[in-house]
Amino acid sequence: MKNLIFVYISALFLLGSCGKKAENTAQETEKETIETEVTLTDAQIKTSGIQLGEITPKSISSTLKVNGVIDVPPQNLVSISAPLGGYLKSTKLLPGMHVSKNEVIAIMEDQQYIQLQQDFLTAKNMLGLLEKDLQRQKELNASNAASDKVYQQALADFQSEKIKLKALKEKLLIIGINPEKLTADNISKSVNIKSPIEGYVSVVNVNIGKYVAPTEVLFELINPTDIHLNLSVFEQDLSKIKLGQKLYAYTNADPTNKHLCEIILIGKNLSASRNVEVHCHFEQYDHTLIPGMFMNAEIETRNAAVSALPEEAIVHYENKDYVFVAENAHKFQMVEVKTGGEEEGFVEIKNAKDLPSEKQKIVYKGAYSLLMKLKNVAEEE
Repeated sequence: MKNLIFVYISALFLLGSCGKKAENTAQETEKETIETEVTLTDAQIKTSGIQLGEITPKSISSTLKVNGVIDVPPQNLVSISAPLGGYLKSTKLLPGMHVSKNEVIAIMEDQQYIQLQQDFLTAKNMLGLLEKDLQRQKELNASNAASDKVYQQALADFQSEKIKLKALKEKLLIIGINPEKLTADNISKSVNIKSPIEGYVSVVNVNIGKYVAPTEVLFELINPTDIHLNLSVFEQDLSKIKLGQKLYAYTNADPTNKHLCEIILIGKNLSASRNVEVHCHFEQYDHTLIPGMFMNAEIETRNAAVSALPEEAIVHYENKDYVFVAENAHKFQMVEVKTGGEEEGFVEIKNAKDLPSEKQKIVYKGAYSLLMKLKNVAEEE
């Protein structure tokens, strides 16, 4: 019997608690609704300096954030190799070093260089002898002292040696030896590798004493005059950019060091992820920027006219933005807004359709005073 009485009393207590909680919840909901409205007297309106206005169309810049990588056109990225191979005798190159055009950047050694020079000089001497023999056979043939067959053989030998000499001459030019200045007294076992451009060293693949094949790359050089940033821009943002537009790019490692760039080319093909490549030129090259490096970029874009309000009309409360709308001459309703870019004292209102379009309905000045009044009312309640 006692247990039944205890259960009955407990049930009554729980029902009473639930009823009180429901009543409190209803009161809190009503309180929250009331806390978005504030009513002022004529005197308070005058003291607060309330001034009304309307949403205004403004052209406001916004920042488009994108990312990409540093790239170099094929004509400005130079791979240096030894056309005939050989052993690396010396080099002083390190990544990041500056090199001048025609500067000696490495010295190669190999016995085939000696053999090539020897073959050229031998062929040169032989061609001289064959030329004299051809002239002699030509004269003999003209006087019928020699047969046509002998003359034709002399001509064929001369032409073959001439072809051989021409081929050897081109090989010498490939390895940087001037055949016109080559003599038996200046045959060398080494050849100089020269830089074909002025630029910076990006890659060094060899060490002194290493043998390299003709297909191996010794160094990679970059011509900084055309190094550029290859950005990836979403399809829906293409209308915001144009040729000649300026932007700032920076690396993740040093976001405060911003590099000024200019858009020079906008791609015409969409990738599978609906992106377009946008190529940008650095206004001033920094040799610490190397191909393949990831960069972020900020592009200042100017939108078409957007709905905007003065900064003073917007108040920040509990991590949200609000404006006050005049319900009548004395009552004001606080309405949440979604803001965008800011420029020259005006802020874009993204949800302007939620606000009244009538003139003189939005509080331009005195919004902060209304917020303080609203908070005071809430605290009193």
